[in-house]
Amino acid sequence: MERLYRAVLYPALLQRMDPERAHHLALRLLRDADRMPGGAALLGRLAGPADERLRVERFGLTFRNPLGVAAGLDKDAQAVGALLALGFGAVEVGTVTPRPQPGNPQPRLWRLPQDQALINAMGFPSEGAAAVRARLVGRRFPGVVGINLGKNRDTPPECAAKDYVDVLNALWDVANYVVVNVSSPNTPGLRDLQQRTALVEILRAVGEANTRAATLHRRRPHPVLVKIAPDLDDAALDDVLAGAIEGGAAGVVVSNTTVDRSGLRGPVPDVPGGLSGPPLRARATALVREVHRRAGDRLSIIGVGGISSAADVIERMRAGACLVQMYTAFVYGGPALPGRILRDLVTYLDREGLRSIEDIIGTE
Repeated sequence: MERLYRAVLYPALLQRMDPERAHHLALRLLRDADRMPGGAALLGRLAGPADERLRVERFGLTFRNPLGVAAGLDKDAQAVGALLALGFGAVEVGTVTPRPQPGNPQPRLWRLPQDQALINAMGFPSEGAAAVRARLVGRRFPGVVGINLGKNRDTPPECAAKDYVDVLNALWDVANYVVVNVSSPNTPGLRDLQQRTALVEILRAVGEANTRAATLHRRRPHPVLVKIAPDLDDAALDDVLAGAIEGGAAGVVVSNTTVDRSGLRGPVPDVPGGLSGPPLRARATALVREVHRRAGDRLSIIGVGGISSAADVIERMRAGACLVQMYTAFVYGGPALPGRILRDLVTYLDREGLRSIEDIIGTE
C-alpha cells in the first residue's frame, strides 16, 4: 500500500494539486473512510501490530505506542478517528485559536520533493475552538488526543495568556493533554513569548485554568507542554526551559519548524515560512539531546521534526524523547507509513531482546 501510494496515488493525483488543496482532500478522504460502516476496521488493516512492548507511560497517560501525529496535520479535528485507526498512538489537534481566523494569504504551503520536505507559512488558520469542540465532544477514541493551543493573530502579546486559557477552557473535557504553542514562525511576535517572563505568565494562567477545570470535572489536571522553536541559541534555550519549569510545564515538544534553509539539498525557494521534514532531522535530534541534558527528568520530551522511519524514532528516543510525532513524512509516505514504522519497531525490539520501547529513552 505504501509503495502504491508513493508510486501512483501521490504523483498521479495529490502532487498535481495545489499542496493545501491536496492536504484538505486527503483529510476529507480519511474522515469519510472513518465514517463508513466498517471504515475504521478497513483503515486498521494498514495499522501496525498492537504490541504491548510499544506502550509508553507518560504524564499519567498510556500511549499504545510512541508514534503520534504532530500539530498542523489535522488543525480542526476532522480526521482524528481515522488517524488513530491507522495506528498512531496519539493525535495532536491544532493549532486551535479561540476565534476562527483565516491565517496568512495563499499560497502558503510549498512542497520540496527533492528533499521530501515542506515549507509552510500558514499562520494558524483555524475554524476556532467551538468548531473543534463540536467534532470531538461525545466521542471516544482508541488513543490519546492532544490539543495544541494558540492565540489569534490580532491578539496583542500582553493579552496572549487569555487566548490560551480560552482555548483550554473550551476544549478541556475533550483533551488528554495540551500544548502551549509559542514557537510558530508564521505569526508575528509569537516566538517572543518563549522568553522566560512571558512564558511563565502564560503557563501560570493556563495552569490555574487547568486546575479549575479539573476540579469542575472531578478529574486530574491535564499535562501541559510547551512547543519550542529549533532556532534558539544557547541563552534562549536556557530561558525557555527555565520558563517551562518555573511555569509548571510537564514537558516540551521539540521542535517546531525552522526558518533556516541550510539543510536543503535541492533548490531553495524564495518564500517565507517554516521548513519541516528530513532537512530538520539533525537539528531537531540535537535539540532533543540538549534539552534532555539540560532539563533531565524535570521535563519530558516529545520529539518532532524529520521523523520518517523506525530508525528516526529510535534515534530520537535514544537522544531523550519519550514520544515522537510526524507530519511531513505522512504527506509523502501515505496512510500505510505509520504501520510500517511500528512493524519495524517491533522487529527492532525482537532483535535487541528489549522488553519495552521505554528502555531506550535517553540511552545514547
